[in-house]
Amino acid sequence: MHNPWLALPSGADARERIGQNGRAWDAFLNNQQVGDQVRDVVADSWRRSAAAHLDPDATAPVDLDDDELEDYRGAHPLRHVLPLFRDLLGSFADDGDHLMAVCDAQGRLLWVEGHPTVVRRAEGMNFVAGARWDETHAGTNAPGTAVALDHEVQIFATEHFSRRAQRWTCSAAPIHDPRTGRLLGAIDVTGGDHLANPHSLALVLATARAAETYLATLPSAAPAGPSFGALGRDAGVLSAGGRALRLSPRHSEIVALLCAHPAGLTGDQLAVELYGDGLVNPVTLRAELSRLRHVLGPLLLSRPYRLREPVLSDFAEVPARLAEGDVAGALLAYRGPLLPRSDAPGIVRLRRLIEGQLRAGVRASRDAELLAAWTAAGWGAEDLWMWEALAAALPAGSPRRALALERVARLSEEYAAPAATWLQRSRN
Repeated sequence: MHNPWLALPSGADARERIGQNGRAWDAFLNNQQVGDQVRDVVADSWRRSAAAHLDPDATAPVDLDDDELEDYRGAHPLRHVLPLFRDLLGSFADDGDHLMAVCDAQGRLLWVEGHPTVVRRAEGMNFVAGARWDETHAGTNAPGTAVALDHEVQIFATEHFSRRAQRWTCSAAPIHDPRTGRLLGAIDVTGGDHLANPHSLALVLATARAAETYLATLPSAAPAGPSFGALGRDAGVLSAGGRALRLSPRHSEIVALLCAHPAGLTGDQLAVELYGDGLVNPVTLRAELSRLRHVLGPLLLSRPYRLREPVLSDFAEVPARLAEGDVAGALLAYRGPLLPRSDAPGIVRLRRLIEGQLRAGVRASRDAELLAAWTAAGWGAEDLWMWEALAAALPAGSPRRALALERVARLSEEYAAPAATWLQRSRN
């Protein structure tokens, strides 16, 4: 079975696939429809790029210049593994055909290294240190898509959304803090079409894992308490004692609920939060908690069920930042809905509460860039209320506003919802 994160199946003709994807890309720009020959990971990324109103002929913006870039790199955790990247990928990048790039969790390029000739070529599409290569600003590309999906990925030639990037092929893998599970960024190799093979993707994935292993050996600035990541994940990651544990979906639900109720829950309360008001055999819950205790050890206490010490959860950071008035920081911290596939009543309520608070905060900000980031995300692409707010926040006559109005019209028709009065006037 073909690995969906690889660009080409074994035996595929690269030139033929470039032509197929190129024709599909042209068609997508015209009618927003994606042909079956395009990989799902690429098709979904194209849709996110289009939802962000990205111009396929635009170049990625530079976020960090000169001294600002140096200060940022000097404080970033990935600076510790730059020598490792150079050891593992340096000769590969210096051979005259490839680049090695490192980005942060927001898709900003921190380092871009390789043969000077290739570096100069890449400058033509602003693939330079300090540039923002997340999907919202640069479209489909390996480092940007890797941090968007938190997964290794290969992007081949005309699979790129940006026209200027379609002469390149790239493979990237995300890197996490081994103590907290937090996404730190990604390592990328970029070059010609010959990179569309399993070896280049395996190489960056192995490099990312080596970097995480090395980071785990570094002393912490301070003893880190337990942390739990569950936003945008079907299974949470608990980090404690220098280890990151990927929990089962049910154990993820229990830990998330205990994080949200630090004073603890009785067995009956926890059963209702997990299973609802229906009758549940108490033995079922006790057996699940017994299995969880084997995983967590002394961190899990009973009578009531609670966590021995405070656990910092990523989903608690979102309302905390909103309470401080930091809407941009809250949106940046929000990596997606809480345990999105969970139907446990307590998780569903918590998920809706967090998303509702953030959604209201972003809309109330009337900040066009924050609104655009929301509607560009998978959870906001069909959000009529937020598309209306984005259209209202954009300047009259701008191309982005025209696209937002088109989106509002389509969603209003799809939902059979009346358009706001000001929107009706905008169309007349």
